[in-house]
Order: sequence, then C-alpha cells, then structure tokens
Amino acid sequence: MLIPSIDLKNGKVVQLVQGERLAIESDDLDGWVGRFARFPKVQLIDLDAAMGSGSNDALVRRVAPRLPCRVGGGIRSLDRAREVLDYGARAIIVSSAFFKHGRPDVAFARSLADAVGADRVIAAVDSKDGKVVIRGWTEPVEVTAVEAVRVLEPYCGEFLYTHVDREGLMAGTDMEAVRQVAAATTRRVTAAGGITTRAEIDTLDAAGIDAVVGMAIYTGTLALDDG
Repeated sequence: MLIPSIDLKNGKVVQLVQGERLAIESDDLDGWVGRFARFPKVQLIDLDAAMGSGSNDALVRRVAPRLPCRVGGGIRSLDRAREVLDYGARAIIVSSAFFKHGRPDVAFARSLADAVGADRVIAAVDSKDGKVVIRGWTEPVEVTAVEAVRVLEPYCGEFLYTHVDREGLMAGTDMEAVRQVAAATTRRVTAAGGITTRAEIDTLDAAGIDAVVGMAIYTGTLALDDG
C-alpha cells in the first residue's frame, strides 16, 4: 500500500533530502490534503517538533481530523500522545522517546502502550549508516534497527523503518535492509526512504510491507493515479 506523506516545517509542506537539505516547499497544505483524501493511510510529520526547533501544532490539529493520519514528530510524553490522538490521529509515530542513553527505553515504551494501547503506537526505527537515528535523524544511538524492533515489539502495533541514507534521493530504497527489519518482527512494517517507483511499492506490498512516499509524489515522478 502506498502511504503519501505530509512533512511540515516552518508552517509549510516540505520535502527534505536526507532530513537536511530543503528540496520542495509548498504553501498549499489544503490542496495536498485534498489530493490525499482517497488514501486509507496518510503520514503526517511535524519536522520542527521532531528536531526540537519549533512546532506546527496548529497545522497538525487542522489536518488530523480530515485524513486517516498517522502523526509523528515530537511525541515524547504520554500527555502529548493522548493530545494528538484526541486531534483525530489514527495512530502516533514515536521515535526519540523510545530511546534513552543510546538504548531502547522499555519503561517508557511500556507506559505508552498501557496509556493509549499498543495498537495505536507506531515505533520509528529510522536508520542511517547502519544505526538508529533520532531527534530528526540528527543523533545516532548504539543499536541497529533490527536490534531495536526485537526489543520494542511488545509495545507497539507497527514499525516505521526509514532508510535515511536514501531519503529524498529518488534512487530506490534498500530492499534488503527493509526485509531484515521485517524478518525481525511479527508486527507490520512500513518502509520509507527513497521509494520512487510503482515496482518498488508492489514488491514491498507483496511482502506485506507498506510504502511511505514523499519526494516522488511531490516532484510528479510518481503520479498519484499510479500509486
């Protein structure tokens, strides 16, 4: 399944290359919401909140009730998790808060699952240079994505694996890395990072893995009718 993404930064819809270089910026949030309305899942990320540099909460609050959203970015407390779900999000994506002192934070993961239900928690195990990265992909931790999913599996209903090394480059994702993560867990896995073509989406779908696509949609490389 294709899951289109809406990334928010400085009040605008953006696409970044590897989480760093701005490639696309749009003021037409409502237009993208309308284009994505027919999709059963949409990913909505507050990049400023993820990086700890600000917030696009007003936009998150506006979009979450209008689309079947999974929302991430800066969800680091039980109260914030509940708040975002109350906005209308179907699920929350948690990354940084699931890691402490370079390792998975099982205590927080358990408390979050108990508070909102593990089925509404998506654990992000984003990888760069072979290690999980947090805080907007700026800080590596001392575990691989495979190691992280094995520890966090009891406390979430799904994993989001972004291969940051390929993010925004539109050169294809690392299928073997995605398969390794999927093989390490019984939970559903969604892949992101460089996914560009219908063939990639179909290959992932055949393996039971959803595909988050951003840059290829926003540049018109992948037409929504092809998704």
